[in-house]
Amino acid sequence: MQFNKFILLLAIISPLFSFSQKAPSIIPKPNSIVLNNGMFTIDKNTGIQFADKTLKPTAVYLSDCIKHISGISLTQNAGAKKLIAFVIDKSIAKEGYQLNITEKGITIKASSPTGIFYGIQSLLQTLPAIRTNAPLTVQAMQITDQPRFQWRGMHLDVSRHFFSIEIIKEYLDLMASYKLNTFHWHLTDGGGWRLEIKQYPKLTEQAAWRVDAWGKPWSWYELAFNADKNRSTYGGYYTQEQAKEVVAYAAKLHITVVPEIEMPGHSEEVMAAYPQLSCHSIFHFGQSGDFFASKMEGNFCAGNDSSFTFIQDVLTEVMAIFPSNYIHIGGDEVEKESWKTCAKCQLRIKNEGLKNEEELQSYFIKRIEKFVLAKDRKIIGWDEILEGGLAPTATVMSWRGEKGGVEAAKMKHFVVMTPGSPCYFDHYQAGPEGEPQAIGGFNSLMKVYNYEPIPKELNEEESKFVLGAQGNVWTEYIATAEHLEYMVLPRMPALAEVLWSSKEQRNWDDFNSRLQNHFVAFEQKGLHYCAGNYTVNIVPNTVDGKLLVTLNSEAWNGKIFYTTHGEEPTAQSMPYTQPILIDSSIELKAVVVVNGRVMGLKAARQIFTFHQAMGSEVKYTFPVSDYYKGDGPNTLTDGIRGTAIIGKNWHGFSGKDMVATIDMGSQKSIHKISVGFLQAYNRWIFLPSSVTIEVSNDGVNFTTIQAINNPISTSELQVFYDFTCSFASRSAHYIRVTAKNTNCPEGHPGAGKAAWIFADEIIVE
Repeated sequence: MQFNKFILLLAIISPLFSFSQKAPSIIPKPNSIVLNNGMFTIDKNTGIQFADKTLKPTAVYLSDCIKHISGISLTQNAGAKKLIAFVIDKSIAKEGYQLNITEKGITIKASSPTGIFYGIQSLLQTLPAIRTNAPLTVQAMQITDQPRFQWRGMHLDVSRHFFSIEIIKEYLDLMASYKLNTFHWHLTDGGGWRLEIKQYPKLTEQAAWRVDAWGKPWSWYELAFNADKNRSTYGGYYTQEQAKEVVAYAAKLHITVVPEIEMPGHSEEVMAAYPQLSCHSIFHFGQSGDFFASKMEGNFCAGNDSSFTFIQDVLTEVMAIFPSNYIHIGGDEVEKESWKTCAKCQLRIKNEGLKNEEELQSYFIKRIEKFVLAKDRKIIGWDEILEGGLAPTATVMSWRGEKGGVEAAKMKHFVVMTPGSPCYFDHYQAGPEGEPQAIGGFNSLMKVYNYEPIPKELNEEESKFVLGAQGNVWTEYIATAEHLEYMVLPRMPALAEVLWSSKEQRNWDDFNSRLQNHFVAFEQKGLHYCAGNYTVNIVPNTVDGKLLVTLNSEAWNGKIFYTTHGEEPTAQSMPYTQPILIDSSIELKAVVVVNGRVMGLKAARQIFTFHQAMGSEVKYTFPVSDYYKGDGPNTLTDGIRGTAIIGKNWHGFSGKDMVATIDMGSQKSIHKISVGFLQAYNRWIFLPSSVTIEVSNDGVNFTTIQAINNPISTSELQVFYDFTCSFASRSAHYIRVTAKNTNCPEGHPGAGKAAWIFADEIIVE
């Protein structure tokens, strides 16, 4: 089902409200709600009163909302028998509001129309979701509220898959109903250019269209790169008038639209239309969305002044459309190989006194920043803009974990936190069995809700530079409105509460309880959403050298039952009441039961392979990647073997060797050690070139048991391999494993660059 074409002023608002003395199910949760006796009913005798003329659009908005769910037209008449009053009170915090409902009327106070608008959103969430002709009766209450963060955003990639203006507006409606205020519109990327630029017509005549196999998963290996224009089958773009229409629509919802124009990388579509802007002017048109297509000139040539002329011309037209303070200039994943072999780029490096291509990227960003600042705007970019030196006034959007955000905040630059975990809503949120195909990853509703945007590495003063956070929706696998709805609901309201409500107010169980009424509203509105992650989460923890497993579920009012010998669990199996000690090899299965019914498609399952080092502490000479931490620091001794799901149960190392030292707690007699690794060619993950195993009794002096060379070809696409050594029994307290990292092989898109090492378990017998 497509979104309702009627303006969805109430898209997700208005979960059903019980008229008992129970707090309403408002999301985000207000800072303070005081329930009082009595009710107020909105009816045909109700009018809207306001003295400040700037509040007229807000009054029209509320009137339209009420008419949509009831047929009642509210008058703008101070003489009405019953009043909803809007009052400007400059003493109230920015974006904050006070909502007072009595038996006689409703008053919303705020310091600006924006605060009044947010008060309306809370009011609407106490009313029916659809027209039922029931009385619009709300309980008397007082709400005092204000947001925690100023940047409360959602992103949408329209390059990989195009979405109509109607769907964009509906997306904005969803955002507004949860008091989100920033829409990051990802308008350009290798998948297609999506905005009319009058000075460069080929951007919409050619670069907005690509060869595409509709119905197939997004794949940069299946679709032809060198394709003829006449074969282009997929695309679309927004005219400048349409884009202005979106900006105006968003403004009525108190949402700022921040446009993103990608540079200097992720620009394959630009080079398809204007190849003279690339380093080597390879003429091609085909667009496969190939992330490695930068090898085929996906970058702007940083040594060519024509590149900057083009970008400045484009940004001039962009800034005439979008009045936002920020212009997003991308800056991520710049493949610099073309710059290394480009005479113009190398001459630029020499003439500007730059050290390398990283500093060339910084030069590029700083030059664009200077232009944007001259237009009285500011730039924001992905955290790669830190490389080679951060532009003086740039704001950083931290997506590769929080490291970039922390670095920028410590430099006193503003930051928007949007780490892939948990802020990428294109990742799985449940299952993945039974879920629509996603790009990978796993960001469940609870994981999103438990996110804290202020990194622990920042002190109080540095924390002030964190503007807020946003959820990102990349659309490689999201091609329809239905799928888009499903991926953002209910993670969008969860993130909204993280960004609006005070940290002390947030409580998962309370949020989950309130969310149930929103699910009812989703059903009534015909919105697609994920009802929940019913898979039991199996979490191993090391405590005093022992492995304990905890089980938890996000299911509301769910109870967990489990078995330990591979049997399918039911509501009659062992109930989970406390952590489970793993002292032998077992096959653990668990299900969540709600109201006597087993939920989910199948039981969660985990095989634990017991061995002598299970539960032992592990220390690393080089840190584990922030992206691939498995289930914690003891991933290599938790008894769990890795699977083909990248990122789960694996420890990842990039550009560094894995040097892991295990403390088994005491001397033990051992005779065999094996270490498991993964090779996934297309993910830049390769087996180590060699693995050396050493033992020690004092943790200082180690004896080498064996150095094992890798026997597997680097051309194998996917391999699970154990480096194993057997030896005469001997006593050992410590074990050290050194896995030598390597580079991606010749013929690989990353040839010569550091590969990843993925390790899952060190099994000691």
